[in-house]
Amino acid sequence: MSRLTRSEEGQAAPLYITVVVGLLFLALLYFVFGKADIRRNEAQTAADSAALAAAMESRDGLKTGFLEHAFDGGYLEDFLKGDPPGTMSGCDEALRFAARNGARTDPDTFHCDKLQDGRWGFTVELETQKTVGKSALPGTENKRAKARATAIVEPLCSFKPDEEAQQPGDQGEEPGKGDEKPSPGTIQCDGKDWIIDPAHKDLLPDLSDLFRVRLAEH
Repeated sequence: MSRLTRSEEGQAAPLYITVVVGLLFLALLYFVFGKADIRRNEAQTAADSAALAAAMESRDGLKTGFLEHAFDGGYLEDFLKGDPPGTMSGCDEALRFAARNGARTDPDTFHCDKLQDGRWGFTVELETQKTVGKSALPGTENKRAKARATAIVEPLCSFKPDEEAQQPGDQGEEPGKGDEKPSPGTIQCDGKDWIIDPAHKDLLPDLSDLFRVRLAEH
């Protein structure tokens, strides 16, 4: 083997080692940031599900009141506009869903708040129980991913009063007709209408037909 060949090999060895060390370091960085991405995804999933749970609980908690007053036209008109009186918080349900999805639920790290911007909904902020863990980067072993999500309840329908309906106490009410409640009107939704019939309470729409729950911008 010539001196030139041995010289080239001697120069290539440190370069090869440098390249290998660099690739190993990049692999470690990829592993660290990959774990961080996993934690972030876990946090966002937990926040999304918790916010949606709060909004759904708030909506579904109005079912009893809706069934009691569904034949009152004035009530229906206000009710279908969204965020009616008596709306439940829903944050207890959000806390439960956050715990099921691996989030911390102590008061210092979990926050659920009703929106104050005119929308009917909730914002949830939380962080994961699991940390990124030990890695090549110092300080990551105690790092937890944080996330925030907002879910809103949107009205889907409106109320059209029945102009021919005779209200209780109207002059000229025929004898024997007072016990028969007329329909107050129709709930009109996109693609489907419900005529409110006091004789068929079981045919009333479900709250999921009247209000949609979805994630929204903060």
